[in-house]
Amino acid sequence: MAEKRTLLPVFTNGLLRENPVLRLVLGTCPALAVTTSVENGLGMGLAATFVLLGSNIAISLLRKVIPDRVRIPAFITIIAGFVSVVQMLLKAYLPALDKALGIFIPLIVVNCIILARAEMFASKNALLPSILDALGMGAGFTAALLSMGFLREILGNGTLLGAPIPVLQAGGTVEPILIFILPPGGFFVFGLLIALSQALSKRLDRRAAARAGAAGGTKGPEDPCAACGLCQGKGGDQG
Repeated sequence: MAEKRTLLPVFTNGLLRENPVLRLVLGTCPALAVTTSVENGLGMGLAATFVLLGSNIAISLLRKVIPDRVRIPAFITIIAGFVSVVQMLLKAYLPALDKALGIFIPLIVVNCIILARAEMFASKNALLPSILDALGMGAGFTAALLSMGFLREILGNGTLLGAPIPVLQAGGTVEPILIFILPPGGFFVFGLLIALSQALSKRLDRRAAARAGAAGGTKGPEDPCAACGLCQGKGGDQG
């Protein structure tokens, strides 16, 4: 049970507190470029998660074998192998998505999120924590891209997963706002989601601090009674 409690934050940190896109501000290039639709955001997120999981597993298993002097080239070679697998699968089974994502699939090789987790976590930790770290970071990355794609597709195209939303079509109640599928709209939505994630994270931190304080139930060193000790807990006047 203690081990589960220890490993749980390894997974959950990537969802909000250390979200790679919204908190660590990594992988912003594909996040801004491909999130003009929910489908593109989901496809990019799942592709990066697959590469992240595979590379974390391989690097964790080989961490004692890879010489320190060549670790970065070794990491890139491992990552490139998994990227090649993803690209071939997309070309074979999802050619439309492969065309939509374009150059950003090969660029996963040098994605800051993948390299950062390989260098900072997988190369220093055992297999199970590395798997949880990859899944957590991948889920956080995918969630961020899905959120951006959801807002940009609905507001910019008036569609959701390609299906038109009548009230958001031309001549409907609300006209689509074209700027949301253009770069300025991407930056606006990105900033909005960063602000939201910051607010949620601060709120969670305050709740955690309040629970910790309630669980302690003891007077802190700032309490004048605890610091004094003249009355020795009797509460009477010692004069």
